[in-house]
Parts: sequence; C-alpha cells; structure tokens
Amino acid sequence: MASSNFIDYVKISCRSGAGGAGSRHFRREKFVDKGGPDGGDGGRGGHVILKANSQHWTLLHLKYKRHIRAENGEAGSGARCNGKQGEDVIIEVPLGTIAKNPETGEILAEVTEDGQEVILLKGGRGGLGNHHFKTATNQTPEHFQPGDPSLEEWIILELKLLADVGLVGFPNAGKSTLLSTVSAARPEIADYPFTTLVPNLGVVAYRNFKSFVMADIPGIIEGASQGKGLGLRFLRHIERNSILLFLVPATSDNIGDEYRTLLRELELYDSSLLEKDRLLAISKGDLIDEETKKDILKTVPTDIPYVYISSVTREGISELKDLIWKTLNP
Repeated sequence: MASSNFIDYVKISCRSGAGGAGSRHFRREKFVDKGGPDGGDGGRGGHVILKANSQHWTLLHLKYKRHIRAENGEAGSGARCNGKQGEDVIIEVPLGTIAKNPETGEILAEVTEDGQEVILLKGGRGGLGNHHFKTATNQTPEHFQPGDPSLEEWIILELKLLADVGLVGFPNAGKSTLLSTVSAARPEIADYPFTTLVPNLGVVAYRNFKSFVMADIPGIIEGASQGKGLGLRFLRHIERNSILLFLVPATSDNIGDEYRTLLRELELYDSSLLEKDRLLAISKGDLIDEETKKDILKTVPTDIPYVYISSVTREGISELKDLIWKTLNP
C-alpha cells in the first residue's frame, strides 16, 4: 500500500432516509357505492449500512466523500398501493474497521469478517395509510400516519489492521526489511529513522501451503506515549494481533533494556497489549560475530522466546517462522 494512500481515520456525516407518509385516499369508481378508504402505506427510508470488504485495505475511498445520504421512502397512494422503499446506502470498509460516536467515543459497530454488515442508522418507518383505521363506527377515516423522520449523525470510522503478528521496534530495527524478506510486501527501506510512515501488511508463506499475516507499524521511540517521534498513533494496528514480535538489533548496547523500554511504551498506551504472546527477534545478526553473540546473551531477557535473525543472509528466518507458527497454533 502506498504511503500517500493509506488512510486509517475518517469522519463522515451519515443520514438515513425518511419514511414515506401513508395515503389518505378513498376509492372512487363509477358504479361502486361508498368504495371506502384505500390509502396505501408509505415506504421505509433507506438504511446506512457498514459492510466489510476484504478487497479494501484503507479508508482512502471515503476521504473525499464525507456526506453519506440514503434515499427517502416514497408516500403511499390509492388502491392500497404502498410507496417505494428508499434505497439503502452501503459503506464498504476494510476488515477491522470500527465506527465510533465522535462525542462520546462509544463504539457503534465493528466489522471483522468479509461480507459482514451492520446497520449504522436505520431508515424511518413508513406511515400507515387510512385503510388501516377503518372501524365499524368509522367507515371513512381521514386519519393516516406520516413517515418517521430520518436520522443524521457524524460518525468516526477507524481502521485497525487485522494481522496474526505485529512487529514492534525502534526505528531502523529492521522491521521493514524482515517483512520484505518473508513476504511479497515491498515497504520503503532506507538507513534513516522513520522510513516507515504508515503500517504495511504482508502474507508470510509457511510449510504445506500455510500462511500467516504480519503487520509492520512505524517505529516507536522512548517517550512516544508523550507524543515524541510519530507518537503512538499507529499502535492501534497491533491491538488485534495475536502475537507481538519485538525486533531489537544485535548491535544495541543492551538488548534487555531496549526490549523493556518498548514494553513500557506499550503499557502506557494500553496495558492489555502486555497480555498478548510475545516473541523476540534479535535482528542484524550478520553484523556481529559468534563471540559477540555469546557476550550479548547476558543482556537478553530470559522471560521471552528469542531467535537471532539476519534478513540479509536469511539466518534464523526459518527458525523464526517455526517459532511464530508454534505460538499461533499451540
């Protein structure tokens, strides 16, 4: 996904359709005496529906379409003819999109499966025609119902990418390089911080035609929870990941300290992230020798499974895939 095209947050104005009014009509035909009431019902207004579409990856298509309007229902007519129902409007969004109330932050809906539909705003109910109100004592009712009004609200759509594995690390830890090595994704890679400005997804092929999805998010730095660097804006994209894969370069001064710093920033953002399974990949293993590897083992945390990897030489890549698959499928 191109960085300029990745949109994960939009605010849109939605309005459902108003219901059509019922009809106040009396049958008038030659040779038919006292035909009586025959006003039809009004049609229902159109719904505003949120629908998950696996072919969408961002909310870009909604960036310049901020006003969503469903069709009004038509009024009823004589001969008990009901009005036409208003056409629903369907908002197609990527899997993992949530709809929120901008005032309260309340989650109104979320769609996580392809084809899943949720009604955000219901269309107004159509009114009843006067033939419904005929009684033994009132043979010519003048009464009919107006249609229910439409509903109109501002709604925030927020995308949280669905992936099995979320990559967590400081800038230039090798996350994008790893993703490009194990999948067909081609994120921008360079030797300066914050090369990755938007999340990237890749499908990682495993043995026997199996696969899992990996998400690379922009690097975080110490103090990100206070807005430093790119802040924690993109951490929402690993909230639904099953595993957090921490990447710390083998050239770091202290791997344990760097890992604990990342962990602390995640906790400040959302402590529930610490409940997820965690793995550690010590990246850029091609830049150190075997003797150095033994030395830095003293700083590696003992409470997390780890593996040395090199995306350049592919050292440890198979072992990393095995570890991820075993964790995903215990």
